[in-house]
Amino acid sequence: MPLTTTGELITEAAAARTAVAAFNIITLEHIEAVVAGAESAGAPVVLQVSENAVRFREGRLLPLARAATAAAEHATVPVALHLDHIQSDALLRRAPDAGFGSVMYDASRLPYAENLAATRAAVDWAHAQGLWIEAELGQVGGKNGMPPLDAHAPGARTDPDEARAFVADSGVDALAVAIGSSHAMTTRTAALDHTLLERLGTALAVPLVLHGSSGVPDDELRLAVSGGITKVNIGTALNIAMTGAIREHLAEHPDAVDPRKYLAVGREAMAQAVARLIGVLSAEPARTPAEHGA
Repeated sequence: MPLTTTGELITEAAAARTAVAAFNIITLEHIEAVVAGAESAGAPVVLQVSENAVRFREGRLLPLARAATAAAEHATVPVALHLDHIQSDALLRRAPDAGFGSVMYDASRLPYAENLAATRAAVDWAHAQGLWIEAELGQVGGKNGMPPLDAHAPGARTDPDEARAFVADSGVDALAVAIGSSHAMTTRTAALDHTLLERLGTALAVPLVLHGSSGVPDDELRLAVSGGITKVNIGTALNIAMTGAIREHLAEHPDAVDPRKYLAVGREAMAQAVARLIGVLSAEPARTPAEHGA
């Protein structure tokens, strides 16, 4: 089927009080695995290309974008294409022609006023192009000569009152909130602040997004979805699955030289991880936030 948009998937998920899984892709095998896993789970999915992934591709956006579009067209479930964690305005402006229906513009490293101004300008441009746009807001430093605090730095949290003003003044369609997760975690030990999530859900009328979800345990993910998270970003979990499977295969076949053999193993491991994580997001939480002690 043709590409859908992240905005459409988020709207449907919000109405059903569930969440859309959004997976970061780096290779063709990532794309194939995410689509296969989503089809196995019978659920829609978002394919995300980050600015880092574009940099890895030596600045070329179209190879991954074209491959993702082709995979979506042959998929049996809805697939959206999202440009993730974009700091470059030049890259942002390449999104529509490359087939992206949404972008996450990341100015969260900047002091609040600069973040807001940059995001507002990005929103105005993106909306004029018909793009759905997500931003991020965490605890912002910059006081007393201290540098701004990245939204996923240890201890960073999104302030509900600041978030309410930021959303109203920027016009973003969704907000990634800092409630205890962190990017690139290889252990699933993150503890989310569910009380803060409840306050953010009350304060904001836009969908809430959880980044750094690879480090969040299953029960915490389920609680986050039941607490109002509508889009869940996952990247490192796929890389762990792929790398682990390939390492095991090469250990068992030390003379292997054909990359198709071990890439197929890695692709299958990622597909299984995708299907499992989508299942986690659609399951009922084992505990309520009150029982969790938040």
